[in-house]
Amino acid sequence: MFIEHLNLANYRNYETLKLEFSPKINVFIGENAQGKTNVMESIYVLAMAKSHRTSNDKELIRWDADYGKIEGVVKNRYGSIPMELSITKKGKKGKVNHLEQTKLSNYIGQMNVVMFAPEDLNVVKGNPQIRRRFIDMEIGQISPVYLHDLLTFQKLLKQRNHLLKINQGKQKIDEVLFSIYTEQYIHSAVQIIRKRLQFIELLQVWAEKIHYGISRGLEKLTIKYRATTGLNPGWSPEEMATYLEKKLAEVKKRELERGVTLVGPHRDDLQFFVNDYDVQTYGSQGQQRTTALSLKLAEIELIKQETKEAPILLLDDVLSELDDYRQSHLLNTIQGEVQTFVTTTSVDGIHHETIQHAKMFHVKQGAIES
Repeated sequence: MFIEHLNLANYRNYETLKLEFSPKINVFIGENAQGKTNVMESIYVLAMAKSHRTSNDKELIRWDADYGKIEGVVKNRYGSIPMELSITKKGKKGKVNHLEQTKLSNYIGQMNVVMFAPEDLNVVKGNPQIRRRFIDMEIGQISPVYLHDLLTFQKLLKQRNHLLKINQGKQKIDEVLFSIYTEQYIHSAVQIIRKRLQFIELLQVWAEKIHYGISRGLEKLTIKYRATTGLNPGWSPEEMATYLEKKLAEVKKRELERGVTLVGPHRDDLQFFVNDYDVQTYGSQGQQRTTALSLKLAEIELIKQETKEAPILLLDDVLSELDDYRQSHLLNTIQGEVQTFVTTTSVDGIHHETIQHAKMFHVKQGAIES
């Protein structure tokens, strides 16, 4: 899979922009704050219908415009697929093959991307919210129905939280309504947890193998899904539901005091172990970076396995964060098979033949020349 060309209208600092890409390596070179990352972000937004940098879609629209638009043509093994995402202050609309999609969850998954930026190192050492977002976005690409399930869960969580909030500090609550909300919430929570567990099981297979190679056979990476509820991954849906019901009953008094739901997938986390040591707590910076790189390379392999297409790889100012050995391992992995976009201030420190054969784009003050 690769993107043939990209058209931007009123996106970030670009009033209009038209680019044609190499199916292999594309490098954007320029000083910081010139617009390199905006191009990278637009490709990600075209695929995922949301930014990796902001949750406020209005920031994607050029400051003096009423709307923004991203258009691209994606080539896969079946042919070319025109894609279009329009962004207004009221929301987003996606088109695939010129047909408007009724739901964005139907739009996502047509074009698969893997983004690796310096902030992705926080997948390992950052807060649990970053890791939950990582897992939700990646499952959503290979299983669009998951995004629908996730939206349902978030809606039910919001309803239950609202009921808890308006009854905060009270001794009693409408037990019938609360029971209905809790039952629906548990059913949805179990669906999310089970799909996350299945994804981690698949990711583990690839990440362990890749990490072993990058560490020259010295380290074994293990990924664990940590449910704050302590439920057993091997349980059936019914057993999980029963356990969640029990845990929610135990914390009901605290939930009423605080006005929020205290148990569920919105509080779960991922843990990474290298040779049985928690790399988030005890790992060196090098081990944390190797773990993050292993995860990203595992994502590529997993998406290839599940969709039968190589995803598009976006490397936003990340090569400078990796030493020569990790750079080489990354570039050797993608060579000739994965369309890759790289942003950098200079290619001088990147000693790899892949970069020497790349299509170069020079970015200066929002203007791009190839």
